[in-house]
Amino acid sequence: MAHEEIVERYSGLARAALSGERITDCGTAEFGEGRFGAAGYGDAAGLPEEALRASLGCGDPVAVAELRAGETVLDLGSGGGVDVLLSARRVGPEGRVYGLDASTEMLELARRNAGRAGAANVEFLHGVIEAVPLPDRTVDVIVSNCVVNLSDDKAAVLAEAFRVLRPGGRLGISDVVTDDGVDAVRRAAAEARVGCAAGTLAVGEYRGLLAAAGFTGVDITLTADHGDGVHSAIVRAAKPAIGPGLEIRPMRESDAAQVLEIYQAGLDTGQASFETTAPSWEDFTAGKLERLRYVAADVATGEVAGWVAASPVSSRCVYAGVVEHSVYVHPRHHSRGVGRALLTAFVSASEDAGIWTIQSGVFPENLSSLRLHEALGFRAVGVRERVGRHHGTWRDVVLLERRSPVVGR
Repeated sequence: MAHEEIVERYSGLARAALSGERITDCGTAEFGEGRFGAAGYGDAAGLPEEALRASLGCGDPVAVAELRAGETVLDLGSGGGVDVLLSARRVGPEGRVYGLDASTEMLELARRNAGRAGAANVEFLHGVIEAVPLPDRTVDVIVSNCVVNLSDDKAAVLAEAFRVLRPGGRLGISDVVTDDGVDAVRRAAAEARVGCAAGTLAVGEYRGLLAAAGFTGVDITLTADHGDGVHSAIVRAAKPAIGPGLEIRPMRESDAAQVLEIYQAGLDTGQASFETTAPSWEDFTAGKLERLRYVAADVATGEVAGWVAASPVSSRCVYAGVVEHSVYVHPRHHSRGVGRALLTAFVSASEDAGIWTIQSGVFPENLSSLRLHEALGFRAVGVRERVGRHHGTWRDVVLLERRSPVVGR
């Protein structure tokens, strides 16, 4: 179904709600038994009845978003405004909640419901979830209720969510997902039955798009079974945290010159590696895993402050969950917590990717690196004595390892 058709479909539902009707977006049985609409909320006490009658969600994202007083929240596809009102209650008068919807009729309905609820800390925006009309790093939390599945460009939706979140921000959404490998015909029939006009993502596809956007700490919990491999689910993820003025995001090809400059600056200290010259970008990328590479960048200038990346330790399938990593910080950004933030994000992303062991070799003289890794759960598993010559001197290497407490248990 085209975007314009979806907007008109929901505008029609909004008009029905404005006239006092209770609306549904799928079959009556699926709506009740699948816990769609108001049935999906654990606590909707105090909300206007008109708002609950217009609820079209597939869960209760606000219940798992862990909202705190004073936070700024964005609801993608806010519909009649139920999740906006629930969020407004949780963030309190010092907080702010934005509701975004492409349907002017839905926005009219939501504003009417907000007025009836007496919610003064909310604002409704007209726009599409693939191009959010808010500046970068504006909100602390994004919620959404059974809307991402309606988009025909889900990668753009998740990229926009990452863009508008502040570092350390959280994503908590309800959506409809599909088991990996489900037969396409069965999948389409189930999607039609529960009202997924643009199709669902398989769980593995969802994880991949979240990782590509830059999210870490991804968790997808199935909450209701709609048959034929289709489920309602709660999707959680986070934008990596880092200090003021910086942002951690996936490494891009446009970062090449700065990444290699930082690499060379580290090699020039004589404490980073046996290498003395940074490789070409082609050699760098050929030796690194595509997904597990990130930069910390200045949000005002775009300057890269540091980077982290992973290399496979072996092509044998038994070592698929074992990687070796490198983390480098520009000399101008030392003592700002950049290395710690990058390594923290990397550890989380590696577990999302199914990595169970991260390895590294560090010169024993590089005390700052040893302390950083120890603080983040790495342990020394041995010392390779006089393993190689560096600038004419034989040097030892401390072998570090972090075994995931989550993956591979």
